[in-house]
Amino acid sequence: MSSEKHIMKRKKVPFLSFVLLGILIMGCVFAPFFCKDASYMDLMNCSRAPGREFFFGTDTMGRDLFSCIWHGGRVSLTIGFLSAAISAVIAVLYGTASALSPAWLDRLLMRLVDVLLSVPSLLLVLFVQAVFGKNIIGMSAAIGLCGWFSMAKIVRTQAKTVKESGFVTASQCMGGGFFHVLYWHLAPNFLPSILFMIIMSVRTAIAEESTLSFLGLGLPIETISWGSMLALAQNAFVMRAWWMILIPGLFLILLFLCLTEIGSWCQERMNHKKRQM
Repeated sequence: MSSEKHIMKRKKVPFLSFVLLGILIMGCVFAPFFCKDASYMDLMNCSRAPGREFFFGTDTMGRDLFSCIWHGGRVSLTIGFLSAAISAVIAVLYGTASALSPAWLDRLLMRLVDVLLSVPSLLLVLFVQAVFGKNIIGMSAAIGLCGWFSMAKIVRTQAKTVKESGFVTASQCMGGGFFHVLYWHLAPNFLPSILFMIIMSVRTAIAEESTLSFLGLGLPIETISWGSMLALAQNAFVMRAWWMILIPGLFLILLFLCLTEIGSWCQERMNHKKRQM
């Protein structure tokens, strides 16, 4: 009984995480309606501490950090969700194709994934980004194209298990094509296994963008994101301007915690439903 109660507690909906994530997303979406121009540089008020006029203070270029947080969040969230969508689509197609391929081709495709996994992800992102350019779409494509490897291996494992089932064989014998089998038979079975990874790939993408921007290798300085804000605040503590690095960092941590909690809940819920079927 105690173990069952523990499981039920773990399955409670993380309302707080959903609410906080919703506030972050809605705030970023509607930023133009309640924020100032984030790119405006008020050189008379550089490095101002938080106060009535500037709620989150200003940075070294006189930009209002409150406006930068919400406008920059739009860029960071766009990169996160777009790159996660790209990774998920590639992983599902690649992993399923590998599982349904002949044994020799399956081994070859998986060896290719192993080789790509051995290369540091940030190095791959930098290489691909050089092709697409330093912009939001280019950064999203670079992170998305370099973040599907682990997910593809899980999809392939789950698809190989399910493809031996009688309903998959029957569907193929009746003329069901690759996408028909994938949509109706394979995807519903391996979705619980990759749902957590899809949500986590949003977090990973935002973290990679922030890391690259912090190192000066990501988005150009005129494109405001949470990562670029941290990049400009490298000397914040030396200048005793703690708000420049603390506030963007807190928003990033809050977003990561919400995504982790929601991802864990979704995975447990989907796995519970799968066990009941």
